[in-house]
Amino acid sequence: MVNRRMFRPGFPDVKEPSAARPPHNGPVPSKKPAPPEITHAENFYWVKQMQSHTPMAVVLEDGEVLRGTVEWYDRDCIKLTRQGSPNLLIFKRVIKYVYKDGEESAQGGDE
Repeated sequence: MVNRRMFRPGFPDVKEPSAARPPHNGPVPSKKPAPPEITHAENFYWVKQMQSHTPMAVVLEDGEVLRGTVEWYDRDCIKLTRQGSPNLLIFKRVIKYVYKDGEESAQGGDE
């Protein structure tokens, strides 16, 4: 068997001197955050609340507070099951925020 030796040109002969290039001082591009649909964080939250039947308080944009448990959800709405009152289908776009019922003192509310 014949030993073969590769012939490579020397890098100093091919490569331009590094002093001729200006240093890179531009901003480092940050990683673009993933859209909420891809992270599945919202899905995880709703499934956890549904499985544990957590009593929830839903505050709407007009200030109305609805209490109940989340029975199911989809991309646009949630179904709130209430005791002694009709169940509600609530569009997510009218929800201001949601918290676990009984956490008013933690939220700073005076309800």
